[in-house]
Amino acid sequence: MLYPSIDNLLEKLDSKYSLVTVSARRAREMKEDTSRAPLVKVAQSSKFVGMALEEVVHDQLTKKTPPAAVLEKSK
Repeated sequence: MLYPSIDNLLEKLDSKYSLVTVSARRAREMKEDTSRAPLVKVAQSSKFVGMALEEVVHDQLTKKTPPAAVLEKSK
């Protein structure tokens, strides 16, 4: 079985799209800037995407949504 499971991940974020977006951005951030260590103390994964997904499961990484005022102005 893979860790973290998709069921556990979707309990933390509202959709698969959000999960992919947030974890890919964080994985790229860790890859490009080696001084940015994983936020999880002991990561089971050795790859950046796996580490980012572990951060989501451990509530270290979340999705930020813009305030409603910003969304209204962009329409």
